[in-house]
Parts: sequence; C-alpha cells; structure tokens
Amino acid sequence: MLRISKLTDYAIILLGQMARAGEQTFAAAELAEHTSIAMPTASKILKALARAGIVTSTRGARGGYTLADKPEHTSVARIIDALEGPIALTECGIEQDSCQQSSSCDVRSHWNVINRAVLAALESVSLADMIRPVSASAAEVPISLARLQPHTR
Repeated sequence: MLRISKLTDYAIILLGQMARAGEQTFAAAELAEHTSIAMPTASKILKALARAGIVTSTRGARGGYTLADKPEHTSVARIIDALEGPIALTECGIEQDSCQQSSSCDVRSHWNVINRAVLAALESVSLADMIRPVSASAAEVPISLARLQPHTR
C-alpha cells in the first residue's frame, strides 16, 4: 500500500490553513491551535517546509510563517518531497543501484514509467486544489485530472 506519513498529511493541513488566509503571517502556535496539531509537531513540519522554500520564516515579534508562493504554484509533489524525500514507489526509483537485483532486473524500466506517472499526477495537484471545497455531489471531483501531462526527467 502506498501511503504518505502523518507529518505530510499534517503539512497539507497547516498549509491549507495558511492558503485560506491569503498572505497572512502565522506563528507556529497559532497554526497549531487552528488545526489541532500538537505544537512540537507543527513546529517541526514548518521548519521542514521552510528548508524546502515552501514557506518563509521571519524572526521577531511580528515574525512567523507565510507561504512562499501562491497556493496555485505549490504542488502536492513538492510538499511530499519536502517531508518524505523523493517520490518513488520502489527503491530503484530513487537510487538505481540500491537493489541487489539491479544488474539483472527486467522490470526496473517499467517501475520508472509508473513512478513518473505518479509524480506527474502529484505535480498536477496544487495546494489550491487541496483546499477547494468538495461538492455535495459525489460525481463532482474538485481536482481536474485533465491537467495531467506526461512528465519527463
């Protein structure tokens, strides 16, 4: 089963809170309170997001965290990468020689195609998409998969 960690899930929740507020600056404690995420966890996530350039951090009495870019320009793939590292379904999708079978593997190139498709899908979904309200109709999905483009690396 493919899963993201709770930290990544929480990161999207924190970023969603920030995105809904526009260009507001938030203290980590304020975001933790608004999202019901424990302060130490929120702080850890915000520091990782700042290192990745997804949020900016300002010190001082009026300091805090702000989104570094518009929600439309921040992909879910970038958020996942900031907390989890490179996106790949198999180890060989990250490091080609990390597997003992790499010299005789006939399926690695197929996994690479799948890895690129998953990455392209995650890159096509923005933070703005993630905070868009879901319609009451189960048939209406707020994220358009029509934006999916083949990804080349």
